[in-house]
Amino acid sequence: MDRSGEGKREEELGFERLAPFVCECEPLSQEDLEAIDATLQSSLPKPSTTNNNNNKRPFASHSPPRRSSRRRLPTSLIALQLPPSLSFSPSPGHLKTRLPVMKFCGKIMYSRTFTDVEKAVTKFLKIIEEKKRDMIQIPIGFDIEWRPTFKRGVPPGKTAVMQICCDTNHCLVLHLIHSGIPRNLQLLLEDSSVLKVGAGIGGDASKVSRDYFISIKGVEDLSYHANQKLGGGPNKWGLASLTEKLLSKQLKKPSKIRMGNWETPYLSKEQLEYAATDAFASWFLYQTIKDLPDAQEVADKSIEVDGAPQQ
Repeated sequence: MDRSGEGKREEELGFERLAPFVCECEPLSQEDLEAIDATLQSSLPKPSTTNNNNNKRPFASHSPPRRSSRRRLPTSLIALQLPPSLSFSPSPGHLKTRLPVMKFCGKIMYSRTFTDVEKAVTKFLKIIEEKKRDMIQIPIGFDIEWRPTFKRGVPPGKTAVMQICCDTNHCLVLHLIHSGIPRNLQLLLEDSSVLKVGAGIGGDASKVSRDYFISIKGVEDLSYHANQKLGGGPNKWGLASLTEKLLSKQLKKPSKIRMGNWETPYLSKEQLEYAATDAFASWFLYQTIKDLPDAQEVADKSIEVDGAPQQ
């Protein structure tokens, strides 16, 4: 049966349906298209000249191109039709993605007089007692600050600030250089059931003991704790390096704050946030590290699996 007539009729009907969408304008000549193409090509970013075997055309087809009698649009016009998200050229000002910043977002309880420190510690102890209902040993993030010295032979200042944190909501910043250590704070520091955690905390505990003649008990160094879990040799981890390694966040340590005057009559907002974040990071890191399996246990299980008889 001859269907050539039907095919021709279907083609004519197809053009009739497309008629409302056809742009009624004069067709562009070849010279017009070449001129447009040259203008647009000059405004597009130059392709990289780096010799890379992986530099292939996006959406390249492995089938041979079809021949067509229709006039093709300039390649520059086709490129401009692609959405920005499909651009395969790196932005000239592209910067390396930075890690999110670690920051304490809870309530900072700042105290600078003997009475205020005593009251703040009393409230903190009530929170600790509530947590003891569920845990035998309560971890708190612990850190201290003091005024540095830049003269040879001059010892560093006395412990000026102590910060302690027990969760995501509460952090004490105690300005000890003005208040001293009340009796209830001393009892907290000497309570071994309250675990004080921090990076290099042994040195901090010794300094507090020398400065205020008290003994801090229940101390655990995050660096030692991390080495037990991570393996790979004894590494001396700092608080910032552990935060980056385990939490994928950056702990900012600006020198103007870290090496600033912690004996000032009143701490600035920046100093308070810095101090609270350090104590919070210590507490949070302990929660993260304690849930990790020991490196030796992982190695032993790996040996058991490798040594299992093959089926």
